[in-house]
Formats: sequence, C-alpha cells, structure tokens
Amino acid sequence: MSEPRRLIAVAIDRHGQVAGHAGRAQRWRVFDVWPGEAPDEAYTLELAEHACLHEWHVCAQPERHPLHAVDVAIAGSAGDGVIRRLGERGVRLLTTGESDPERAVKAYLADALPPGQPHDEHACGGAGHQVA
Repeated sequence: MSEPRRLIAVAIDRHGQVAGHAGRAQRWRVFDVWPGEAPDEAYTLELAEHACLHEWHVCAQPERHPLHAVDVAIAGSAGDGVIRRLGERGVRLLTTGESDPERAVKAYLADALPPGQPHDEHACGGAGHQVA
C-alpha cells in the first residue's frame, strides 16, 4: 500500500517564519503533500484571536476547528494540552527549531525535523491552560 496524501500545517508569524507557539498562532500555512512529490503550499488559514487553539480547546464546546482537518501540525513550541487535544482529533502536533515553514515540512518528511523549544507555560498563561 502506498503512502497517503497528507495535509501539513505550519504555524507562521507575521514575518512568515515558523511561529513560536502553536496554541497562540493565528496564521497557519497548509501544505498539500502527495507521496513522492515536493510539498505544495495549498492555502493559509487566518484565525481570529478567539479561534486560536489555546482559546478554542478550552471553550465550553470545542467542536471542529479548521486545524482538525490536517494530518500534521508544526510549530516552534506547544503545550501538552494542545498536543493532546489535537491528537484526540487525529492531528499529530510537532515542534521544531526550524524557522522556514517549507524547510520544516521537508525536514519532517525526511524524518529530520530539528527539535523545538520547551513550552514556556508561564509566558503562555490564560484560563484553562493546565492539562486536564
């Protein structure tokens, strides 16, 4: 059986670099990846502040989020709660020290994604941040 097509989302900051915090990222560049082909940038998700993962996953009824449709998400760092909640929806969230979104996707596909930074819970803050 061949490898399936995948959607890989990368959190990006206002400068187009990999964003440092998955839960607070409001912009995600989504790549369409077909087996044996180079990643193709398919679209960019622009989220309102109240729709970032940190806020969405702690709301009263965290139903489907646009990122629940991707297979893999990549950011500079991520808290255990966001990683777990995305995992419950079948999305694998990884962190990386790579700053270029396309290089991060290519490194992931080559199983060579540089590790990300530890999650800074103090800087993150906010209601519901603690892992349930």
